[in-house]
Amino acid sequence: MLAEKGFFPETELWKFCKSDGILGGHPEYGKVPGVEASTGSLGHGLSFGVGFALNARCERATYRTFVICSDGESNEGSLWEAALCAAKHKLSNLTVMVDYNKQQSYSTTYEVLDLEPFADKWRAFGFGVQEVDGHDVGALRAALSRTPFDPHRPSALVCHTIKGKGVSFVENNLNWHHKNKVTPDEVNALMAELKDN
Repeated sequence: MLAEKGFFPETELWKFCKSDGILGGHPEYGKVPGVEASTGSLGHGLSFGVGFALNARCERATYRTFVICSDGESNEGSLWEAALCAAKHKLSNLTVMVDYNKQQSYSTTYEVLDLEPFADKWRAFGFGVQEVDGHDVGALRAALSRTPFDPHRPSALVCHTIKGKGVSFVENNLNWHHKNKVTPDEVNALMAELKDN
């Protein structure tokens, strides 16, 4: 998205996780143009989002803050501390979208640290919550148009997804979580499946 918006040339995308590129495993403030905060320590993004939402209230600004996080990231205590703060301040201008694909870097969320009942956890932390098929763009658009879900609470949209959706040999395959060395044959197979979808 940042390349499409002109923050850096598209050629940088082909240097992902390479020593001569600017794009590593996590975006870095000061290194990647267009990145406003480093959140390489998982869970920190929501803290930044709470700060932006609080600032909007102090400035009497009408902008809304959206934070995208993952289910594996939800193992981090800093995420839940930020969630408590958002609820305490009734930040209805804050929406958290969670990519709930039920996998993280080395196993399923169930095996690493079970999150269920996940949506209920967000409710217990004081959020208005809805769940949606994260691959259904129409459903996502409709849910986001209803934010805030509660006029006195922050919102959490739990997006049920499949990691690697649309490519049969990538779907739910943990080997592709951090993969940066893709062979020409794999690229051709990826492109063929994406064209068929």
